[in-house]
Amino acid sequence: MAEARNIAPTSSENYIEKVLKVRRVAKVITGGRRFAFSALVVVGNGSGSIGFAQGKSKDVSLAIAKAVKRAKENMVNVPLYKTTLPFGIKGKHGASSVIIRSASKGTGLIAGGAVRAVMEAVGVKDVLTKIVGSKNPTNVVRATMDALMSLKSANNMAALRGKTVKEIFGEKNVAAE
Repeated sequence: MAEARNIAPTSSENYIEKVLKVRRVAKVITGGRRFAFSALVVVGNGSGSIGFAQGKSKDVSLAIAKAVKRAKENMVNVPLYKTTLPFGIKGKHGASSVIIRSASKGTGLIAGGAVRAVMEAVGVKDVLTKIVGSKNPTNVVRATMDALMSLKSANNMAALRGKTVKEIFGEKNVAAE
C-alpha cells in the first residue's frame, strides 16, 4: 500500500473519463418522493494514474461533474510494466472478486464490465481479467482498485528487501526494461 499515493491534478493533463453507472435514487419524505441521480465515474491519465468516485445531485450532469471532480482529487499511481501490469493480482470488495493477470504484448484488453473501464483509464493495453461473484459496478471498481493498490514496483520491492533492482533481477534483465 505504500506505492499508492495521491497526486495533484493539473489542468493541462488530458484525462480519460468513463461514466460507469448513472441511476435514479429517491428519498421518501412526507409529501412523496424526492428524486436525485447518482453517478459512478472512473478518471485516469492513461499512464498509471487512476481515481474513481461517486457523485449525487438532482441533475445528471451535475452528478457526473461532482464525481469527476472527486475522482481527480483522489487519484493514485499504479506501477505499470510496458503495456501491462508487473504481475498477476487478485482484489476483493464485498461479494465481488477480480482476478487480473498480466499478458504479453499484443494480447489486448480482455476484460468486461467495470474492469475494462478501469484498465483503459489507467493505460493498460494487454491484460486478462475475470470477475468472480457479484458484477455490481461499484463493488467491481472497488475490487479492481484494491488489486491495483496492492501492486508494487521493482524499485519498491528492492527497497523493501534492502537490495538494488540489479541484484534482484540480474544485470541482463534490468537492461531489457
